[in-house]
Amino acid sequence: MQTNLKLLNPVKRHATDIATLALLAVLYMPLMIYWIDGWLNKSISIDHEYFSYALLGFPYAALIAWELRHRWFELPDRASFLGLSLVAAAGIFYLSPVQNLMNLSLPLMLSGIVLLSKGMAGFGLMGFPLLFVALATPTALPYLIVPYLLPLQQFIASVVGFLLTQIDMNVTVDQIYVLVNDRLVEVAPYCAGLKMMMTSVYVGLILLHRTGNILSRTKTIMLLVGAAILSVIGNIIRNTLLSYFHGTDNTTMFDWLHESWGGDVFSALLLFGVMLMMKGMDQFADSVKTASTGDRSIPVTF
Repeated sequence: MQTNLKLLNPVKRHATDIATLALLAVLYMPLMIYWIDGWLNKSISIDHEYFSYALLGFPYAALIAWELRHRWFELPDRASFLGLSLVAAAGIFYLSPVQNLMNLSLPLMLSGIVLLSKGMAGFGLMGFPLLFVALATPTALPYLIVPYLLPLQQFIASVVGFLLTQIDMNVTVDQIYVLVNDRLVEVAPYCAGLKMMMTSVYVGLILLHRTGNILSRTKTIMLLVGAAILSVIGNIIRNTLLSYFHGTDNTTMFDWLHESWGGDVFSALLLFGVMLMMKGMDQFADSVKTASTGDRSIPVTF
């Protein structure tokens, strides 16, 4: 009997939280299943496929929230009118026939519930989990960015043409088109590496947060800019290989790298490169501090 009472007490104490989580599961679990299935099987719209890094981001956001649970329960209950407004907006968005508005209802709903529960103190505490959810929520952002990618497409096409001429291939470059052995390759907007750039920057944010380096503005800027540059370099290599395979009529390798699991392997290697960049940055900062201490000079903050 005492054991049963011990089990019931936490349930009663957190009944509101349990009910809220259950409601969120009922509302958003079907949407999450749709996203996950689309990302894994590549059956989702091409714009929303860009957010497949949410397969890492959503679990990581949940992990952060779980680790902060003790500090969360220590905060006083303090409702916010802004929270009520966000919940109402999320409800309207959820009922909207527009897919992107329905998607955006998730971060709005979570932010509203946090503000209704603990006010601005709770919002500050859960800021990073909410940020990671918001950045990983599928929206029309890639579609809005695409019109501004033309200079990047032209740059990639030019570099691809230059690299292929170094191995004595017959190459002609015209704007975003690369003609290899009379076979045309287009560096299309969605082939300009935007997806990998978004993924690299997002993973970089996760690494910065997990290591605590996000508190350093210098390290944050260096890693995020470095991740973006690395993704561009990686995409140039990928487009060069694709152009070579297409120009030499190697359909098997072209399909493997373009649409099959070869692209996933290439993406994994780039993300591994971001991790190495993070490690190298930390080692460099440590060496600078050690050298400064050894010279009895003023310690350098990196």
